[in-house]
Amino acid sequence: VRHRLCPYLDTINRQVLDFDFEKLCSVSLSRINVYACLVCGKYFQDSSLDDIKYVLNPTFTSDHIRSLDTSDKLSRAIDGTLYLPGIVGLNNIKANDYCNVILQALCHVTPLRDFFLREINYARVKRPPGDSSFLLVQRFGELMRKLWNPRNFKAHVSPHEMLQAVVLWSRKKFQFTKQGDPIDFLSWFLNALHIALNGNKNPESSIIYRTFLGAMRIRTRKIPPVELEERQRSELLLTQEYQESVADSPFLYLTCDLPPPPLFKDEIMENIIPQVNLFTLLTKFNGETEKEYKTYKENF
Repeated sequence: VRHRLCPYLDTINRQVLDFDFEKLCSVSLSRINVYACLVCGKYFQDSSLDDIKYVLNPTFTSDHIRSLDTSDKLSRAIDGTLYLPGIVGLNNIKANDYCNVILQALCHVTPLRDFFLREINYARVKRPPGDSSFLLVQRFGELMRKLWNPRNFKAHVSPHEMLQAVVLWSRKKFQFTKQGDPIDFLSWFLNALHIALNGNKNPESSIIYRTFLGAMRIRTRKIPPVELEERQRSELLLTQEYQESVADSPFLYLTCDLPPPPLFKDEIMENIIPQVNLFTLLTKFNGETEKEYKTYKENF
């Protein structure tokens, strides 16, 4: 009886396997059965290759996900490097570090992480015919699972497939060949994921809104010109134009005002990075702190 297994399985060198790029057949461009033995032509279905298949498509149970925030168990890559799942590097292909910082940060938002670690949570989302924007959701889920994979062959992960989807669905607004603004990318990415998950204005319509959507009450009042006399200022304050208005503004993220960098360098000729308490940065949102802004007309 002919042996059904590939006789060359033992020759696979896992240290040189590279799953960093999109898995496509170079001839047919198919994603099916991409990996096969080039000697005997058999598809890799043997159980001895389960570790390779797990790296390609990591899976997580509910119990495993619940233990992520309390576990400090280190994993070991094939080259012996120790790493903590979730705390791994993302390759900088050329100039995609502005995307990497956002992707890394989002992968540590617990509700978002727990949602995307299990593909079943979004597998049933249906998009209109011809709309393939759901690919963005799939690629983000794959990247999330690779970052938290405790059996990675390497202590770093490539975001290549994720970034390809970003370039496609942002219509090349965000690329990995030139620098971009991380905040612009964050704003676009959260809204793109929300729409791809069939989200709408309902706060419970997607995991994005359930996790990030908030509202801020903004009180606004116009200040009379300083060059006016006290009597004129008092009269203006009684008019409708100078009355305080209140509005609730929804947000997915809030920005903090960082202090300006120092003008002078320290003794080792490097700028001193000022350290500011996080609570100090958040005082602008405490409902008491006031901030003055110039109107468009006052700038000219």
